Amino acid sequence: MTLQVGEQDGPAQEGQGAFAAATGRSLEGDNAKPRYLEYQRELIRPYAGRSVLEIGAGDGEFVSGYHDAERYVVTDVDPEAVQQMKTRFADRSDVEVQQFDGDGTGRLDEPVETLLAINVLEHIEDDAGALRSLSKSVTPGGKVIMFVPGYQQLYGEFDRLVGHYRRYTPRTLATAAQRAGLTTEVSKPVNFLGAFAWWAAVRKGGTGSPNPKLVALYDQYVVPVTKAIEKNVRVPFGQSILLVARTPVA
Repeated sequence: MTLQVGEQDGPAQEGQGAFAAATGRSLEGDNAKPRYLEYQRELIRPYAGRSVLEIGAGDGEFVSGYHDAERYVVTDVDPEAVQQMKTRFADRSDVEVQQFDGDGTGRLDEPVETLLAINVLEHIEDDAGALRSLSKSVTPGGKVIMFVPGYQQLYGEFDRLVGHYRRYTPRTLATAAQRAGLTTEVSKPVNFLGAFAWWAAVRKGGTGSPNPKLVALYDQYVVPVTKAIEKNVRVPFGQSILLVARTPVA
């Protein structure tokens, strides 16, 4: 079943406000992290195929700088986010915008080679069940790419406020993929220095959300160093975990 976007029919439309609840920021806000977004793209690009389904894309910040797919289906459960993305990507023939729930209750009519979710899976109580359902929109032998918050030691008030059930390790994320019937190819920590910054500013510092000014400074000065380190060294932990898995061939 393809979940198409309709006109909003009232303030109680399902999913409305989901973006703000899940991220702690508004759709109009400037995330102030262009270098970090490009680093995410660099990490994900080698594994993504010619067609991509992104779940929980919010305002479309990732695909706004991603031009490597022939077909990119960008989705969110929040109708306001969907409408914003329809306007934002109206001139991009490679981008389709749909309303789609991250729990996997929908399915694309035309499967894609790659499923991508960035900071989505931690919001779903039955993560393995969601992965199992979502992977039905992926071609046999296609890729499932998850980018999620790392390490329960970093779980703090911000995680609780935005509805995170958990943070992951490479092992727990790979286990969820295995339970979903997927074969893990990569499961590793990324953003090594970000883990320390998150601990100091959000976890240990006790702030309810990241300070935008500090985020901008981190993006400008720390992300380039992080990229340089992680190009040459497999880091032992990080702020996030990257998983790449395959759907069954038959």
